[in-house]
Amino acid sequence: MAGRIRTNKKLAQRINLNYFKTLRGIPRWRRILSGVFVVAGLGWLGWYALAGSPKPYNAGPLGHAHALLGQKCGACHMSQASYRQSATDQACLGCHDGPVHQEDQRFTPSCSSCHVEHEGAFRLASTSDATCTQCHADLKTTHGASKFVSNIRGFDSSHPEFAALRPGVMDPGTVKFNHQVHLKDELRGPNGGVQLKCADCHRPPGTDESWPFGISGAALKPASFTASDRLPDRSYMQPVDYEKHCATCHTLQFDRRFSESTPHKEPKVVYDFVFNKLTEYIAGHPAEIPLVDEPDKRLPTRPPQPPARNAAEWVQQRMADAQLLLWRKSCKECHALSYSNGYDALPVVAKSAITTRWLPHAEFDHEAHQMVQCASCHAKVNTSRETSDVLIPGIQTCQQCHRAGQDAAEARCFECHVYHDWSKEKPVAGKYTVKQLQ
Repeated sequence: MAGRIRTNKKLAQRINLNYFKTLRGIPRWRRILSGVFVVAGLGWLGWYALAGSPKPYNAGPLGHAHALLGQKCGACHMSQASYRQSATDQACLGCHDGPVHQEDQRFTPSCSSCHVEHEGAFRLASTSDATCTQCHADLKTTHGASKFVSNIRGFDSSHPEFAALRPGVMDPGTVKFNHQVHLKDELRGPNGGVQLKCADCHRPPGTDESWPFGISGAALKPASFTASDRLPDRSYMQPVDYEKHCATCHTLQFDRRFSESTPHKEPKVVYDFVFNKLTEYIAGHPAEIPLVDEPDKRLPTRPPQPPARNAAEWVQQRMADAQLLLWRKSCKECHALSYSNGYDALPVVAKSAITTRWLPHAEFDHEAHQMVQCASCHAKVNTSRETSDVLIPGIQTCQQCHRAGQDAAEARCFECHVYHDWSKEKPVAGKYTVKQLQ
């Protein structure tokens, strides 16, 4: 019996040509879940839309300084309809007065281009180097050539040496001081040999510890920095002061009859102090008028004086000795004196001109570096003999720690420099109430 014959046409009629229109297995569930998620997403957006909350459109958490405005996009983006756009400078200036960098700058970046928000909890002042080098890599000004280096690309080889350490720059101070002598072993002190340390003279403001070689009870006055410096109170060292740091070893005694020293003031004040002391003394001890003092070893070249005939002459003779001790010996040891009206007149003391801030265009914080030994950065201090020596560390010293890389101190421009000229800062009137910020 012959078998059944199946042609291709007959076989094709048994195949469902619409099989691809029926979803099964993974494709079926994929389509179902896609629809569910789309509906859920639209519902989520609708829920926040009805509540008037911009949370679904939030680009990320705000920095600590602006955390209070996390749900108030309109405070920075000006209106709820425009929070997708960058915050305008007008919005920033409503709360912050950001003075310009330089009056002759050719380009002023927008606030948001430097201070990037919605990046989480970090300092908004931690700007990228690109915000600075976009100008300083090829610096140009509106009024001719700039007085600053015009091709700085970062804190690397392109950064110049600090201005205070460039050739030809000297310490303008006039007070004679020799660091090497004061740091040597067994230095003669008021009660025997001493070994001075840097902290015996150099400390930040606010230190309550007594000064080891100062007058007991001397006022501890903080360093005088202006508000425009915008620096922490303990960033810089207190200025060296005679009463705090020098008075115990370098006394200003003027006569063996008195244990106290003269005040460390201008010559006229010193002269009046000594004159009044001697006048009061001889008024209470008139029997000493005709007596002749023993020769003072501190004045080996002074010839013996004859007995005084009265109190005025006695005071005059002792005043002459006191001025020799003070002007020609004690004061001259540290100060530059001049006699514009002759040697018989009071001397003129040169202004001390002690520099309190060597890097006026940069910030520095000694307290943040207190784990480092002083002489490790101020390497020349142990060999310095001249007042004219500038002893701040050079840029190569700073670059040993402040360098590129993960295990290194911060080396971006913002760490030492500020953009805004805060000396031109103006007060800002607040525009929000407490209820508006709740």
